[in-house]
Amino acid sequence: MHEKQDVYRQVTETIVQAVEQNAGTLQMPWHRGGELGGRPCNAHTKRLYSGVNVLTLWVTAAKRGYASEWWATYRQWQALGAYVRRGEKGTPIVFYKKFEPESEEEPAETERKKPRFFARTSWVFNTVQVEGHSPPERKPRNLVEIIQEADKLVASTGADIRHGWLNACYNPLQDYISMPGKERFTGTATSTPTESYYAVLFHELTHWTGHKKRLNRSFECPIPVQNYAMEELVAELGAAFLCADVGVTNSPRPDHAAYVASWLQAMENDTRVIFTAARKATEAADYIMKRERGPSTEQPEESRKSNDNIPF
Repeated sequence: MHEKQDVYRQVTETIVQAVEQNAGTLQMPWHRGGELGGRPCNAHTKRLYSGVNVLTLWVTAAKRGYASEWWATYRQWQALGAYVRRGEKGTPIVFYKKFEPESEEEPAETERKKPRFFARTSWVFNTVQVEGHSPPERKPRNLVEIIQEADKLVASTGADIRHGWLNACYNPLQDYISMPGKERFTGTATSTPTESYYAVLFHELTHWTGHKKRLNRSFECPIPVQNYAMEELVAELGAAFLCADVGVTNSPRPDHAAYVASWLQAMENDTRVIFTAARKATEAADYIMKRERGPSTEQPEESRKSNDNIPF
């Protein structure tokens, strides 16, 4: 099998399995407690992993009980003066390698030979699997500090957020977010009512980024309801990434029970679905966090040229 196809299949099967195992409780692989740290980060480059690699590393961390967000390749650990213990199993991540056309022909001919991107697999190891490395000490923060950061982030977006509604939703026609008051939110066994409020607000803010004035996000699924389900998956992942960035515990949303079967079916039908959803969620979270990502060979990142015409 072609390596690119095999990469898509292998990663998708890992995520599908994790979703299926917890579908009954709606505890998706992207639902994580704030105490587990933020998005996975490369210990050598200090860059956050993005796209589907975030999900892959979260799934592995949950399965093996890793609490550290620091990862790196075998050679990167060596460069840091550390070494991977014998017998440790790596986790596959995906990066896209660009091949530039080599041509001394006329400009018109060169223009037709645009860069091509090929999916490649790399293997990374968590700091728990390594000897000779001490990850940076995580500065403890209390909930007050976390909420202050969340408030600052929300305010920086300039989004029109209107409170006092019964339900949370984003109105794309009038470009505003409606939210119940904070006092209407209840906590869970793992999150406070305030954290539940911000997890929902981050979900709606991810929808907000898709407006034509911002990221102009769209999908071309066969029927409208499938486009809606795909957008909900992006919002789910975007909220998870933002919760991890800020330190808010992200808990399952019961109202998304109806989407789980559609998400699973979509991933089983097309292995590119989760790649595209995770890439668009990364774009949304980075837009809100005001991050700019440059090219990197070591920090895998999905190609912007991915095919988004996804058959649900």
